[in-house]
Amino acid sequence: MQALQIHAGPMALRHLREHGLRPADVAMVPGAAGGPKGLVLNPLDRFLFGDWLNRAGHVVHLAGASIGAWRLASACLPDADAALAEMAHHYIHESYDDGSGRNPTPDHVSRVFDARLAAHFGGREQEVLSHPRYRLHVFTSRGVHPLLSREQRMRTALGYAGAFAANLVSRRAMARWLERVVFSDCRDPLPLPAQDYRTHRVGLDQRNLRAAILASCSIPFWLRAVADIPGAPAGAYWDGGITDYHLHLEYATLAAGRAAGDGQPALVLYPHFQPTVVPGWLDKGLRRRHRATPALSNVVLLAPNPEWIRSLPNGKLPDRRDFRHYGRDHAGRAAAWTRAVAESARLADEFAALAEQRGGIEARPLV
Repeated sequence: MQALQIHAGPMALRHLREHGLRPADVAMVPGAAGGPKGLVLNPLDRFLFGDWLNRAGHVVHLAGASIGAWRLASACLPDADAALAEMAHHYIHESYDDGSGRNPTPDHVSRVFDARLAAHFGGREQEVLSHPRYRLHVFTSRGVHPLLSREQRMRTALGYAGAFAANLVSRRAMARWLERVVFSDCRDPLPLPAQDYRTHRVGLDQRNLRAAILASCSIPFWLRAVADIPGAPAGAYWDGGITDYHLHLEYATLAAGRAAGDGQPALVLYPHFQPTVVPGWLDKGLRRRHRATPALSNVVLLAPNPEWIRSLPNGKLPDRRDFRHYGRDHAGRAAAWTRAVAESARLADEFAALAEQRGGIEARPLV
């Protein structure tokens, strides 16, 4: 049984079958929101950023939301393999127990998580922002409706109810409540248009790097919103996955631009924990929005085989429900997640073998 499945849009599918896959083909790597599910990608991330992508000398854009932003910012540190291993270790073993015997408050969770980011990135911001090849783009969601412009429990709950109702009508309608704010490496902006959703672009620098990552990971009602990030419009910033759960962006424009230039394929290599790309967090239950679109034509998506996932602890990927399932048994949860990450080394091994083979690579069409 293969642990790894490869899915690709039409243009990427043709390229894989005719030419295989080389580091020089990759123009962008997205990182989805999804909390602990992203842990299953850690061995694959370590191989991609610690080895394989280093074989190409061109700029690669890294665009992440929530845990995806944390993963990709870690990849920008000088020793990506070590930084990504450390990130996974701390994610697995972090406890938000405040000693009260009750569920931890959002204030407490935010303090603990911010301290973790400070330990991981503090004093190293310039290392992240000066990587010779990688350009980091952190996705956040900013409240623009008066009910979401500042965090206050009842107002925020009403605001998200309004955003949910608007999103049922269309994603564009939700933009009256929440806008996408992308914090980008100042050397190169995000090389994609933003016509699909209301977007504000901000330069990423040493002052706002950690705040932007914290905001991108701040799940409403689980963590506090991050207020008034330096260099960005005033307001409350939440998890980037709300507006861009799996970053279903206009990737095909990369290939169109590259074809008009040097003729390289400009593929988007997407390590993901599932085979579909869901636009926003509030779209999870709207199956009609899970389908592949022409915007994903040049995407190569790497995802775990659902049959292999059933061999993991509890028959599934790690997820936030495990906090409730294991309760105060932090050691039990950590053991299950550690085993899942260890088993996920197969994803990296299988990708490495495919990428090294001569000739074409077979893949499944994106659905």
